[in-house]
Amino acid sequence: MPVQICHAQHTDIPAILAIYNDAVLNTTASYDYEPNTLQQRTLWFEQHQQQGFPVLVAVDDTGQVVGWGSLSRFREKIGYQFTVEHSVYVAADYRGQGIGRFIVQTLIDEACALGKHVIIGGVDGSNAASLRLHQSLGFEEVAHFKQVGYKFDRWLDLVFLQRVLRN
Repeated sequence: MPVQICHAQHTDIPAILAIYNDAVLNTTASYDYEPNTLQQRTLWFEQHQQQGFPVLVAVDDTGQVVGWGSLSRFREKIGYQFTVEHSVYVAADYRGQGIGRFIVQTLIDEACALGKHVIIGGVDGSNAASLRLHQSLGFEEVAHFKQVGYKFDRWLDLVFLQRVLRN
């Protein structure tokens, strides 16, 4: 499926919200239990803009947002300023079509353009497809936190993967 990756606009927030909330309600891609409100997601978007972190959308040939990704601070302390964490979500009907890969590749390029040194992803340990995707893009597993999350009446493992962008 041909998609275009571009920087999100305010008008994309409802589509970003719908994709995220579907993941909250139906997957372990997010450890949130409750869907976000439009107000929460708008504040999140505006904070990313203020901090200079990109929010990207994948748009199909009809103009529909079918996925999104973002970069965020990894941690608040100044010593982590060259490390970012990314988030990637793809609409349920569009998963497995390479859209997530395209978003992550673009986020890697964005992180490099921002002068970052490391990009990190936190992936649910049972999400084999996402783990494979990240490893195929040069990420390596650096931490496996056992049973640190709880959702859908079960304990969840969180895997941190990282890719060093510059030497």
